[in-house]
Amino acid sequence: MQLRIEKKIAKINYYLTLLESYKSDCKERFLQDPMYEGALLHYLYLVSDGSIVLAEILIKYKKLEPAQSYYEAIDILGENGLLPREFAYNFAKIASFRNFLAHDYEKVDYLVICEDVLAKLDEIREYLAYVKEAI
Repeated sequence: MQLRIEKKIAKINYYLTLLESYKSDCKERFLQDPMYEGALLHYLYLVSDGSIVLAEILIKYKKLEPAQSYYEAIDILGENGLLPREFAYNFAKIASFRNFLAHDYEKVDYLVICEDVLAKLDEIREYLAYVKEAI
């Protein structure tokens, strides 16, 4: 199970590296290049979904009560001291973001993606550091 967690962390880090390269000229490229837009949104989805899957794996690894929702998966990690509570509360919003990317991607605001979301990639790195510490 620990190897599975480490592989998931490595994959998320790989996607984060790709996303870092998307920060440059995001606003212009997002509007002009549909392939760029699709790839950016896809990698954001993979990072958000992977982060939730990682929480679910960690819950199973630590033999905690299973989550009933994506949001709750992150919340459980905070309740059990695997993430700081306040961090878990804020980071759990990634579940809503994941669902938005999966179901409402046609409503995406490129300014929010380019200015706000890409600026928060360090929060995912922080999450991964907490997970590494927990295993």
